[in-house]
Amino acid sequence: MTSTGLRPAATPPCTGMADVPDDTLPPPVSTLRRVLAHPRFMHHHRLVAAVLAANAALLAYGLTAGWWRGPGAPDALGAAALANVALAVLIRQQYVINLLFWLATRAPVRWPLRLRATLGKVYHFGGLHVGAALAGTAWFLAQLGALTVRGGPAGALVTGYAAAAVLLAVVGTALPPVRSRRHDLFERTHRLGGWAALLLLWAQAGFLAGGPAALATSAPGWVLAVLTVSIALPWLRLRRVPVVVQRPSSHVALVHFDHGVTPFPGSSTAVSRSPLWEWHSFANVPAPGRSGFRLTVSRAGDWTGRFVDDPPRRLWVKGISTAGVANIETLFRRVLYVATGSGIGPVLPHLLAGQVPAHLVWVARRHRETFGDDLVDEILAHQPDALLWDTARDGKPDMLRLAWQACRRYDVEAVICISNRPLTWQVVRGMEERGVPAYGAIWDS
Repeated sequence: MTSTGLRPAATPPCTGMADVPDDTLPPPVSTLRRVLAHPRFMHHHRLVAAVLAANAALLAYGLTAGWWRGPGAPDALGAAALANVALAVLIRQQYVINLLFWLATRAPVRWPLRLRATLGKVYHFGGLHVGAALAGTAWFLAQLGALTVRGGPAGALVTGYAAAAVLLAVVGTALPPVRSRRHDLFERTHRLGGWAALLLLWAQAGFLAGGPAALATSAPGWVLAVLTVSIALPWLRLRRVPVVVQRPSSHVALVHFDHGVTPFPGSSTAVSRSPLWEWHSFANVPAPGRSGFRLTVSRAGDWTGRFVDDPPRRLWVKGISTAGVANIETLFRRVLYVATGSGIGPVLPHLLAGQVPAHLVWVARRHRETFGDDLVDEILAHQPDALLWDTARDGKPDMLRLAWQACRRYDVEAVICISNRPLTWQVVRGMEERGVPAYGAIWDS
């Protein structure tokens, strides 16, 4: 079915398989589609590869042009390093992230679905951050080697080697095996190490330029100034605000904010009890026509467990609300939301805003006992035909099959899945293998 007033430009991908029964999960549409849908080939990794390939091309061109030889080699290598570091930092800036989402979602729904589906992958921008950080570190090490060989200023060498050690520590702790097992270490090293690296880069640039006055009028000085402002901006908005916490169960806390900020639907806010050590981002749930917003915090680890057991009266917030994956919904005529447990948090603001016709599949254990009657009734008021699957009563479902059946039934153009990592990959990969645009978190931060 298609909602009244919409003019479909093409048959929705789920309903294009007219010869497949609604309750049957069809095979992947092609081998190529199956390969491209694999997590190893997701757009995040393609962007990492693209940045590294561009740097490899720059390296090859520089070799033929003689950029990396002679007395000007350290400056050329330093410029390449700084350009990549700038990309790695700026692409993570909150204003830049919101701009990327705004630009990507300007596409009208009359555009071809394939193009809109590609624009929907805008949240994979972290691949640019990773690729540029790796390349920038490599270029910096090459510059440091050139300075060592050519006998650069002692101050530049000392600060350079210190910066290299910090950069390698940041990169090392960001490797997926380390980050997944020691996420607190990764986060603290990334934050404190990033600040230390910036200070050391300022110092080295000053030694290489010949002093602060010369640095102030140089290109590296201007780039470092931009990066400093970019990093400082969120911290200039650091404040400790009052919160009201409701606990409908021992598994979930609903956190209410009303400190003069009403974020846009589909955004997230970073909160902390110890602002120097750890931050956690949660989806904002603004209520239409009311000030303030809510966050849904569920027991998923040490920090969230302590939060639910010992709710605070005040929390630190910083920066601005940042767009999240579900903001890409406006690229499509109708979407299917698949959420498990507290994954309903990022979905709820979109259901309340009602910008795009949507259908909800929410899988959880005893919805009302866990999340409270008020929240469940609020959802059903906006989604009376939502499918609420109770795992305590009905067991764990086949999420992919459940998503496919709902996709066929409601003629959706895209699926947005908010769940844990295994289930998100199962649904996103499975739907994309069958030609349906699908989106979900990629755990790249």
